[in-house]
Order: sequence, then C-alpha cells, then structure tokens
Amino acid sequence: MFDPNKLHRQTIRLQGYDYSQAGAYFVTICIQNRASLLFGDIVDGSGVLPSQAGAMVAQAWSDLPLRFPWIRLDAFVVMPNHIHGVIFIERQDRARAIGKGERDLHSSSAYASGPSDGKHRSNQAGDCTAWPRGTSEGSLGRIIQAFKSLTTREYIIGVRDRRWPPFLGKLWQRNYYEHIVRGEDELDRIRHYIDDNPLKWQIDQDNPATQGQSLVTAMPGT
Repeated sequence: MFDPNKLHRQTIRLQGYDYSQAGAYFVTICIQNRASLLFGDIVDGSGVLPSQAGAMVAQAWSDLPLRFPWIRLDAFVVMPNHIHGVIFIERQDRARAIGKGERDLHSSSAYASGPSDGKHRSNQAGDCTAWPRGTSEGSLGRIIQAFKSLTTREYIIGVRDRRWPPFLGKLWQRNYYEHIVRGEDELDRIRHYIDDNPLKWQIDQDNPATQGQSLVTAMPGT
C-alpha cells in the first residue's frame, strides 16, 4: 500500500541499494527548515502561484535531462517550500552520457559561491562546491546535488540582482527524501499524490502553519 506520509519521512537511503541503476525514483527536496515560503503560494487552495524563484526552480528541474541525458522526468510540482518529482534513470544511455554530463557540470559555474544575504555563503555542505561523501557518478544523489547547486547559485543571483527574499544559511536542506517506485500502479498513485499536493496544502506536514510556525521568511538579523 502506497503511504505518501510514511515515505515522505524517509531520510535514509536504502542500505546496499545502487541508486545509479535503472528505475523510477520519487524525490522530495525541502527548503532549509521548511519555514520560508520562497517559491510561491497556494491560490484558493487549488493551485500553486510560483514566485520568480519558484519558476527558476521549475526550469532548473526541467533542464536536468540536458545535463544528464540518461534520465527522464515525470510528474513534478513546486510547492511554497519544497518540491516533489519523479526521475527515471535509464541505464541503456547512462554509460555513454555520464562523462559529458558530469564534465559539463564540473566545468560550469554551478559551484561559484557568493553571499546569499550579504553574510552567508552557498558553499556549505549539501548545497554547493563538493559532492556529498559517498555520492557516485551516475547516481540519483549526484543528480540531486547538481540540482541543489544550480538552483542555489541562481537564487543567490536573484537575491543580488532581483531583490528576492534572502535565505538564512542554506537554501536547501542537506538531505532529501526518496522512494524507489515499485511498479506502474504505485507510479500512478504517486503521480496523483503530486498533482493533488496543492489541494492539500492546508494539511501538508511541510506547511509551517500546520506546525504553529510563522509563515514569514526568516531575514538576517531578525
């Protein structure tokens, strides 16, 4: 039985599992501390109105196959303080594409560090500069690390040039949630869960309002 609430809390990778092998993976990535609603808002409880930052995050996600041609994207949504998405790793293309995709990533400016708010920098563990320990080439973890790095850099530019709300310390939580999708029936249920996520924002465990937290973005010095 598919239990989105249970899998949503999974933070530990399945021990001994090869996350570079072909398969479908349901991923959730949260803003640090989940309290800052940087990516938009829910309109009338029915849909997401993304901020400029949210639109940037969505574009970065949709562009991942350009950098990693051996993956295919499926259902996806940007929520105010997290994202959900399904990634397919397709082994038949992987060996041919790893070299180019990851060389391009290392040679790009994705790792450039800069102030997020005039005081904090983006090259903290889990965001930029270095792959997490144990993250292998061609793996799901490497894809997520690239996504975090690229979006952190773009968000920093948005703070600097477009007055986006600053983030405190890190943009993303260091870890991420994943679930190995087992079969078409479960994939369909996950797709529905992602599509319906905006409708359930008022009871979402990632909604700060459900935890008695303030919805105000944390600002430096406050």
